[in-house]
Amino acid sequence: MKFKEVFKLLVDFFERERLDYALIGAFALHAYGYVRASQDVDFIVRHEDQKKIIDNLESLGFETVYCSPGYSNHVHPLSGLGRIDFVYVKGETAKSIFRETRKLLILGDLTLPVVNPEHLIALKVFAMKNNPERSLREMADIKYLISLPEIEMQTVKRYFEKYGQMERYYDIIGERPKK
Repeated sequence: MKFKEVFKLLVDFFERERLDYALIGAFALHAYGYVRASQDVDFIVRHEDQKKIIDNLESLGFETVYCSPGYSNHVHPLSGLGRIDFVYVKGETAKSIFRETRKLLILGDLTLPVVNPEHLIALKVFAMKNNPERSLREMADIKYLISLPEIEMQTVKRYFEKYGQMERYYDIIGERPKK
């Protein structure tokens, strides 16, 4: 996949339209120093921009494979442009995420806004809740992220509680609550 080309297509559009956006997924992990293979690009954007984003992608030849109020994915028939996934957020969640993004180095000299590590963990915990088959990969990613020195573990624990994943939280931190 021609990741730089895809980033340029999307970022030019986001900037021209003045849309809030941030990188999530494997490229966000890479920005924090954890490398794993990826076949797609993942962004988080505001819910109210969904139609505008999808219309733009379709005008560029991307096919919308799936679309719901909170998620969409798109593929391009030219193999080099690959797959792009979007998570749509609104309200206080969106305010918090976009207020706390960081511009980080992604590829070569390319810097993009990336969600903070705690928000990335929240997305991964939510993904495990919705699709337990993803748990092993998400748990490995989270284990790395919680090793970062700036991680607020109380915030991380709240996300696991919020999504009913406390068993997995205790598996990751390697301890159980005292009874």
